[in-house]
Amino acid sequence: MKNEANALFDRAFQSLNKANKELYRPEEDIVPYSVCKNSQFAIMNFLKGYLYKNGIDTTPFITINQLLKECKKVNKDFEKLDFSDLNCTHHEIDSKYCTEVSKVNTCFATANNLYAFLKEVKLITN
Repeated sequence: MKNEANALFDRAFQSLNKANKELYRPEEDIVPYSVCKNSQFAIMNFLKGYLYKNGIDTTPFITINQLLKECKKVNKDFEKLDFSDLNCTHHEIDSKYCTEVSKVNTCFATANNLYAFLKEVKLITN
């Protein structure tokens, strides 16, 4: 499961980078859907990677909220993360998306905060 976790972390980091690059474009050129989806994929893969690192199969979990609940069971420090501004945590990630730059900034910030948290607990080194 360690290899799967590392692959998920790599995919999450790549998605986070894609979202970040999109946000650096002039506001009128930003594609909100791209930022939203890449941020959501980053969040999902970071959470799945964490669970895999802890020997938990993520197959039964299809939403961000379900994954986050499992992460909180393993590590209470996940309670410190704020996902309350995300409107997509209770849905499969293909079912909803944001269309406003202000909303996708929140999604990206959440993904970036999750990445920083995983670096802080030394699960991610890049």
